[in-house]
Parts: sequence; C-alpha cells; structure tokens
Amino acid sequence: MDLKLKIWRQKNASDKGKMVDYDIKDVSQDMSFLEMLDVLNNELVEKGEEPIAFDHDCREGICGMCSLQINGRPHGPDSAITTCQLHMRKFKDGDTIYIEPFRSKAFPVIRDLIVDRSSFDRIQHAGGYISVNTSGNTQDANAIPVNKDDADKAFDAATCIGCGACVAACKNSSAMLFVSAKISQFALLPQGQVERKTRAQNMVAQMDAEGFGACTNTGACSAECPKEISLTNIARLNREFLKSQFG
Repeated sequence: MDLKLKIWRQKNASDKGKMVDYDIKDVSQDMSFLEMLDVLNNELVEKGEEPIAFDHDCREGICGMCSLQINGRPHGPDSAITTCQLHMRKFKDGDTIYIEPFRSKAFPVIRDLIVDRSSFDRIQHAGGYISVNTSGNTQDANAIPVNKDDADKAFDAATCIGCGACVAACKNSSAMLFVSAKISQFALLPQGQVERKTRAQNMVAQMDAEGFGACTNTGACSAECPKEISLTNIARLNREFLKSQFG
C-alpha cells in the first residue's frame, strides 16, 4: 500500500508543534502500525532527517505505552486493542492517516507523539496500594477466602494497563475509568480493606489536582478501552467515595 501520513511533530513541551506530511510506499498489510512507523523512521534517518519520537515497549498489548490517536481514535480503527496490536490491513491503499499524541492537559506532550502520563502514577501513589504486614508472619494470600464473583470483578478491573485511552476518548479528558479500575481491584478484595475509607478520597483528590475533567457519562472511555474496562467500575468508585464521607 502507498499511504499519506499526517503526523504531529513537536520538539519539546514548549514548542507550538504542527502536522507534517509524509509519504510512505509499499506498506505490507501484515505490518503492525508501529512497524510501519519503524520503516518510516528508517527512511528519515537515511535521509538525515529527525526520526519521529513515539512510545513503545512490549508490543504485546500489555504495557500500555503505545498510545497514539489515529484518525481521531485512541489506538486507531479497531476495538479492544492497543496501537501495537493494530495492523495495516485495517487501512486501504491511498489512505491518509492522521497520527497525533493523546490530547489532555494532564498529559503534556514531551516530544512528537510522546506524552507525559506520570499523572497516572501520582494518582496511584495517592491511594492505589495496600498495607502488608512484612514482619515475617505474613499470611499467604491464597489462604484468604474470596468470593468467586468478587474475585472475577477484581481481576477484570486489574486488567487496566493505564494507557490513557479513556482520557483521550473523553471530551472532558476525565480519568474516572482509570481511577475506578484501580479502586475497584482493591475494594473487592479482603487485602484492600485497610485503606478502603481513604483510598477513594485520596485518589479522586489527586485526579482533580492533576487537571483531569469530570465524567461525561457518555461511555466513550469504556468503548475505546483496549481492555474493555466496564463502566460499572465508575459506579463502584462513586459508591466508595460516598461511603468514605460517612466512614
């Protein structure tokens, strides 16, 4: 396939940035989207031009780093996948593809297609942890009975990889789906009960401090989530937050 790429280029956080056109030829339908960008970067380097900076790591849909806005959609024109799992067979010969970083005040651009998502880390540090007795008398987690339904829901929430697609999909740049997933995975398990009363308050307060917007109730976050995190987690977050006010 021969494609025209319109890619966001930005030297640093203070640079204004702009869309730059690139033509790429003979793209195999079997390539992944990131492999296509690798080929383009090789061509740019051979020409003595600056390669395009983009985030990636495992390329197996696990790490959540390959966060790109492709033709206006987080992770591109497919469902329940990350950008590294997107293949060029989803595009047609002659297509024009727009490639941008995730857009959010809380995700400032570092360079080109790379954004700073350390705001997610700070939310996690605010309450996304459990207290564990490490005195040498620790109890094996497998020895604690857990209701099967609760365990399944907790594991479903824990599949969140923190990629930020929920934020990019939301017109208010809300992080509610991410925060609710991190709160749910602990609220549903006995190990998470120690901080349960303060966890929701602390994580929501940090989310607001980072500049994320309010939930829009449109469900775009869940629809674009590569791990299909359910909106029911947001309902659980709201209940946890409300209950914590009266704890």
